[in-house]
Amino acid sequence: MKMVKTKQLICINCPMGCRLNVEIDKSRVLSVNGNICKRGEKFAFQEALEPLRILTSLMRIEGYEKPFSVKTSSPIPKRMLFDCIEQIFSNPVERSKLPIHVGDVIISDVCGSGTDIIATQEVIL
Repeated sequence: MKMVKTKQLICINCPMGCRLNVEIDKSRVLSVNGNICKRGEKFAFQEALEPLRILTSLMRIEGYEKPFSVKTSSPIPKRMLFDCIEQIFSNPVERSKLPIHVGDVIISDVCGSGTDIIATQEVIL
């Protein structure tokens, strides 16, 4: 017995912002309607089955008041966002690791996601 659900999404892959209707049966996409281009179809499949997001956050340095900005080096599953934020907040950077440069890996393989937390700001004390 099929349990078909319909999800409505707005594609964010281009300025068109197509309104997508995605029919899903359990963990399988049956159809995508409303997309003007192939990118919309690809977006709908990903978003319907395992939404991904780039995580941006602030991170602390031990003994220093001002945080610095970080992000994931690639998208991570949306379901992992809060676990990754918890790991970022509970692991302040040691002062001995300074200076920090844009692109430096701050946490490798955050929460076992296969992606790294990288600096998006220079920190030189």
